[in-house]
Amino acid sequence: MKRKDPPAEARRLLFGTDGIRGVVNRGAMTADTAMSLGRALTHLLHEDRKLTRKPKVVIGKDTRLSGDMLLSACAAGVMSQGGDAWLADTLPTPGLANLASSTRADAGVVISASHNPFEDNGLKIFDGQGWKLPDETEARLERLMEDKAALDAARPQAGAVGRAYPVRDAVGRYVVSLKSAFPKGLTLEGITIVLDCANGAAYQSAPAVFEELGAHVHVLGASPDGYNINLNIGALHPEVCAAEVLRTGADLGVALDGDADRAIFIDSGGRVVDGDQIMFLCASHMKSKGALSNDAVCATVMSNMALESALTDEGIKLFRSQVGDRYVAECLRRENLNFGGEKSGHLIFVDHATTGDGTLAALQTLAVMKESGLPLEELAARVVPLPQVLINVKVARPEEVEGNPEVARMLEECRRRLAGRGRVILRPSGTEPVVRVMMEGEDLSEVTALAQECAELVGRAMADGKGRKK
Repeated sequence: MKRKDPPAEARRLLFGTDGIRGVVNRGAMTADTAMSLGRALTHLLHEDRKLTRKPKVVIGKDTRLSGDMLLSACAAGVMSQGGDAWLADTLPTPGLANLASSTRADAGVVISASHNPFEDNGLKIFDGQGWKLPDETEARLERLMEDKAALDAARPQAGAVGRAYPVRDAVGRYVVSLKSAFPKGLTLEGITIVLDCANGAAYQSAPAVFEELGAHVHVLGASPDGYNINLNIGALHPEVCAAEVLRTGADLGVALDGDADRAIFIDSGGRVVDGDQIMFLCASHMKSKGALSNDAVCATVMSNMALESALTDEGIKLFRSQVGDRYVAECLRRENLNFGGEKSGHLIFVDHATTGDGTLAALQTLAVMKESGLPLEELAARVVPLPQVLINVKVARPEEVEGNPEVARMLEECRRRLAGRGRVILRPSGTEPVVRVMMEGEDLSEVTALAQECAELVGRAMADGKGRKK
């Protein structure tokens, strides 16, 4: 429960677990913020890299109505501060990360709110190698965004301002990159897939990849109109994909979210296969081929105890990070690993990508199915998750829960009652105004009761404004 506060220079107010996110034109998520970010990012690139040329920033977006507005504002900020903006238009988050690296850009920005509804949007930043920025760098960006005087003082004049350039065939480049990650000599011929694109950023790229590798693909959610991204479809609604799998007799279903950085899988019986099960089958297959770095993977604190047990049986060590695929990525780099992910479906295959990629995860899973000759349900059955209950408690200031003494005492009591038979995780969300309460253990009725008890106490303890202990 107790966690050291970050140093003042690393504290962030705008940035959450995955960039800046919120309802468009309310609070921070405005065109002004996007422009300020473009200016601050370009200024930081000048300052840190001592460039003798204009910084190059690639910018892409998902299919939300507000994407054009925020992309234009961010690009204007980049150019006004003396950088060149390369516009990729609609592209999945991992596609933009790949583009930043392959075009040797200095940074990349994705305009997306991932799985959130269309009225939300967000800003995610990558460095020139396609990695998400560490907390400390995001904190520096925040301080610069607030320091208009410093940005104005460094504002270039006349010919020193930047220009905008289109990135030609960004989707095609991404498709080629994905196909190159599929084992040579394998095809997807004979495989039938239901693919749900969530009316999001992968509506062009994902169907092309699977079809060009030979699969028979039933496509859902590939008609974005600016409003329907994630609307009753995609990774948040796997039942839609599951119903189509059963209707068509497909071998599996893959449900992406709005920016396609994660995937939820459905087996041929219409059952959801979660990220932990996919992590295990990919990790064990990689180890069997001698392709798993240091015979270890990284998952987050939310991954089920059953995953850890199954990996241990295979001689694979499990590292755990805090929630967020960028924290998984930091763990992978720190421990020199090449695979990890989240229960929610963000999977990072470092040999091919620097961030979670739902389409890539599906390709790697399909490769395991083809090479093993086993269906997804049989591969997934090797990990039987322990009962896990997750309750989201709406509070005004979720970040203050970690300093609440009443909550701390309750957590300690829950851990005593589980006594090594389960786990309890309580954390503030980095993307929503909620505290997430997760209980896990052998007895579903016990963990359900404990989770409800804990959630009710969190709600009461935080309702009166009492938060971090002074």
